[in-house]
Amino acid sequence: MELEGKIILVTGGTRGIGKEIALECAKEGAIVCFTALHKNENFLNLEKELEKFGNRFKSFAVDASIYEDSVKVIDEIISDFDRVDILINNAGITDDTLLIRMSENQWDKVINTNLKSVFNYTKAVQKTMLKQRSGSIINISSVVGKMGNAGQSNYAASKAGIIGFTKSIAKELGSRNIRCNAIAPGFIETDMTDEISEEIKNAMLNQIPLRKFGKTKDVADLVVFLASDKSTYITGQVINVCGGMNI
Repeated sequence: MELEGKIILVTGGTRGIGKEIALECAKEGAIVCFTALHKNENFLNLEKELEKFGNRFKSFAVDASIYEDSVKVIDEIISDFDRVDILINNAGITDDTLLIRMSENQWDKVINTNLKSVFNYTKAVQKTMLKQRSGSIINISSVVGKMGNAGQSNYAASKAGIIGFTKSIAKELGSRNIRCNAIAPGFIETDMTDEISEEIKNAMLNQIPLRKFGKTKDVADLVVFLASDKSTYITGQVINVCGGMNI
């Protein structure tokens, strides 16, 4: 098991990529902690699935965009497990529209959830990782943050911000054996993408050299690698999982 006994926190862990990451880390022996905005059916279902692995886990219904909540989450994890080995900043939303129609609230909501949450949890966990002199921080960005996309200026800005943040934190914390990397997924099949019309899906497929969409497990497998001791000399990188969509 690649992550035996590691204490892992996944933000936005109850759906899509976040859920797959939580389950794959548990499968590899990690003690998984996760956050979500609401304690709903998805939240309870993930708890049940994590129970099957027989590992301890911890769950939090909190708003990732609120700094005080992130401090409380980290403090509770430290109280229970004494450390945090891996932080996976995955919390994210979309609220798409052309800039001419975009409200200030739409901009703020996406930036706060997608980008400010990365600041919140990285800052909250930093003291602990510095004390440990070890840690791996993995931020989920997007190829949209590298390429841009019409109608997603708020989302693209948030994901591009994550990339700049990742590179800066890698330089700040590298001397203390704390690594920070970003993953940039392309078109990954989730319940959110299921709502996209077949016409748009076919148009997107033509932009992907591998001519197929990614699976959530494609992203989760890379997370496991970056969280494990097999990647101890990798930091400050942005790794695409996009089938060649952004080369």
